Amino acid sequence: MILRLLIDTSVWLDLTRDPRHLPLLDALFAMTKADEVELILPQTILDEFARNRDRVMASGRASLSSHFKRVKDAIVQFGPEEGRDEVLGHLDEIDHRIAVGGEAISEAVVLIEKLFTTTEPIPASENIKARAADRAIAKVAPFHRQVNSIGDSIIIETYLDVVAQRKGDDVLAFVTHNIHDFSQKGADTRLPHPDLAKHFDGTHSRYSTNLGALLNEYASDLIEEVTIDREYSQVSRALSELLEAEEKLNTQIWYGRKWGIIDAVASGKQKRVPRDVWESSTPEERRGMIVDEIWDGMIAAMKSAEERYLDQLGPWTDFEWGMINGKLSAIRWVLGDEWDMLDT
Repeated sequence: MILRLLIDTSVWLDLTRDPRHLPLLDALFAMTKADEVELILPQTILDEFARNRDRVMASGRASLSSHFKRVKDAIVQFGPEEGRDEVLGHLDEIDHRIAVGGEAISEAVVLIEKLFTTTEPIPASENIKARAADRAIAKVAPFHRQVNSIGDSIIIETYLDVVAQRKGDDVLAFVTHNIHDFSQKGADTRLPHPDLAKHFDGTHSRYSTNLGALLNEYASDLIEEVTIDREYSQVSRALSELLEAEEKLNTQIWYGRKWGIIDAVASGKQKRVPRDVWESSTPEERRGMIVDEIWDGMIAAMKSAEERYLDQLGPWTDFEWGMINGKLSAIRWVLGDEWDMLDT
């Protein structure tokens, strides 16, 4: 039995971001050498990875270094003189570890590109392109959202071609982190979207959003062995990663709340007024007003958020809205706030 994996671009790119993923790449490479795993590699994924690789590597390094510099600057500016040099010395040691983390990012890319050489890329045939276009016309996953998903559609159609040609007891699996396009919406994102569910029987064709868990089912001993070889241990998330996630979640919640104001103005429950009208109104009257310049600033800030977090600002189901608020509360608790601190 061979495990044949189509690993989506989103997974490959995420594997480059965190040095903790190196043992997983080691295990995947060892399994391909032992003929236990065979990669299914659409040319589209090869092209997408090459196009985004340098950006992801640069952002990973920049995120670490920028947050680290802010910490050092704050200590120099505000830290007490007593013990400051010792603290800065410790931070210099961390700076070295950050550099090592950057090297790990490069190592991950080398390993991934080496894995790509273990199989022959599959070009997008005219038939695959036509079926991908048909998905767009029918507005079925991954075209169920208002985005251009032709690349994702080509990838899933390539996978379905391979499934149709499956031989013997081989197991095929589609692995993705792109839950917005491929997973159930507002429910268990570990399951495929209803438009795709019929193609995954859970036995011969599997859907997964966790490569490590999937490989562990088939080669737990091997993964443990390469993990020990790396002297890998579970570590806390980097502060930079927590701050980045907190900022994104804060923006998502702030943006969602502003639509309440827009709806209130559209329905007439609230009205836009010049500042002089606001200032001459009573406190009770002001409850139904928003000053023009504040409105304009809000709209400009929303547009800026849309540019920064393209297609990541909702609309959300009640389930998704609860998850986003819960995540922000949890991260802020780790960073020092009290539970349920959801101010934006």
